[in-house]
Amino acid sequence: MNISKEVKLADADRQTAIKESKMKITTPKLIRWAGLSAMAAGIIFAGIQPIHPPDILASVTTGAWAIITSLKLAMCFFFLLGIAGLYARQAEESGWLGLAGYFLFSLSWALQTGFVFAEVFILPVLATAAPKFVDTYLGIVNGSPAEMNIGALVPTYAVVGILYMLGGLIFGIATFRARVLPRWPAGLLAVVAVLTPTAALLPHAIQRVAAGMPMGIALAWLGYALWSERREQAS
Repeated sequence: MNISKEVKLADADRQTAIKESKMKITTPKLIRWAGLSAMAAGIIFAGIQPIHPPDILASVTTGAWAIITSLKLAMCFFFLLGIAGLYARQAEESGWLGLAGYFLFSLSWALQTGFVFAEVFILPVLATAAPKFVDTYLGIVNGSPAEMNIGALVPTYAVVGILYMLGGLIFGIATFRARVLPRWPAGLLAVVAVLTPTAALLPHAIQRVAAGMPMGIALAWLGYALWSERREQAS
């Protein structure tokens, strides 16, 4: 009986060790893929700014609009995964400041995903049936006067902007202070986030390039650092 119990205990210990080993192997891989997601999102974010179609009714039914907005939708999901990986890598070092920045920044992209979803699937359908609605919706982005009341969409979009600015600033500062990932892109992330409101003083076409490209570069840089770091550890 004692031998049987010892065998069972040994089997249980062996299975526990295998599970722990798998967890240790899986977690770095997940964080590495999250770094790749952040890198892809940053590249898309920076790359689409100079070629984004004008936010006007005539653009909504074009092929360029369909391609760019589809890339934006994929980018939003990449950002959500990538930011989670960046935070997970430095959760202990960044402390409560990192958690707050991660929460605010991720929430901004989660809400932004809903707006981009509408750009991909809803606006092209309504461009002919309800052009005034589409014009008003696009006015949220391009700053045109509203032609009709579209409810909570306007204040919600304003909240997205506030979360984007505060989240990017706090997450960038937390990453800079944690000293786990490179400090240059972390500082760039914080600076670009806090200067985003000043881009509103520029023409809308230039706003995208002035505010979007540096942010994309910063996040792609952090994503590459996370991905290459995990690749070196794995090898």
